[in-house]
Amino acid sequence: MLSEAPEQVAEMLRQKSMEARLLLINTLHESGGGHYGGCLSELDILAVLYNGILNIRPDDPEWEGRDHFILSKGHGAIGLASVLALRGFFPREVLKTSKKLDSCVGWHTTIKMPGIEHPTGSLGHGLSVAVGLAVAKKLDKKQSRVFVLLGDGECDEGSVWEGAMAASKYRLDNLVAIVDRNGISYDSRTEEVMPLEPFADKWKAFGWAVRSADGHSVGDLWNAFSAVPFEAGKPSVVIASTIKGKGVSFMENSVAWHAGPTTDEQYRTAIKELQKRAEVAR
Repeated sequence: MLSEAPEQVAEMLRQKSMEARLLLINTLHESGGGHYGGCLSELDILAVLYNGILNIRPDDPEWEGRDHFILSKGHGAIGLASVLALRGFFPREVLKTSKKLDSCVGWHTTIKMPGIEHPTGSLGHGLSVAVGLAVAKKLDKKQSRVFVLLGDGECDEGSVWEGAMAASKYRLDNLVAIVDRNGISYDSRTEEVMPLEPFADKWKAFGWAVRSADGHSVGDLWNAFSAVPFEAGKPSVVIASTIKGKGVSFMENSVAWHAGPTTDEQYRTAIKELQKRAEVAR
């Protein structure tokens, strides 16, 4: 699609991403807060995946031939929910139910929500689940692919690297991992908590084909995702460089905005900034 009309498609993807940011801020403020930083850093990635890369049917979320997506960094749930709502998996009004006890909308993913493949929140599990799905697809000779989005702080978990080893052993070139490399964990910088660098070399050592991308460039992301598998017989990983809190100036690159509430004044400032950016994007 991008190769046919790159300018028009890139514009559409940027617009979808900005719409998702506005919907996210509205949802989190109305619900009393949430994981602003990690949701905002992932939205360009999700906008590209769900608006042209993933083979999906929003009106039939459990379609057998679909590509699978797992949000391993489960605290990005409202970001994913915003993208799913805009893509037509469920009405946007559903997001307003987040305060209700029986709502499918929460701070972490739940399979109550259409389009969610697996509940996540306890970090380090998503990649292993994705490996299992990818193995099943291989055994069943299905063409479906499995995508999984991890946080960089999540990669401190040993289970991530157990999954990475298994993916290489079973030559899962139908598996694509994406790391939201925003450089900030729950309460500090990743390189202070547990240094990950040289990060790309670690994935290569575990037998993965690796590419880096600007996690806020829809064109860069599209080109990377469109090229998978990067090598036949190897799982692919895209290390996406992002900014935590991207799009809201006082949240950007700030440890303080991993999660929490916004005041009414902060909410108005965030919406005003995003609306201004949306106008510039047009």
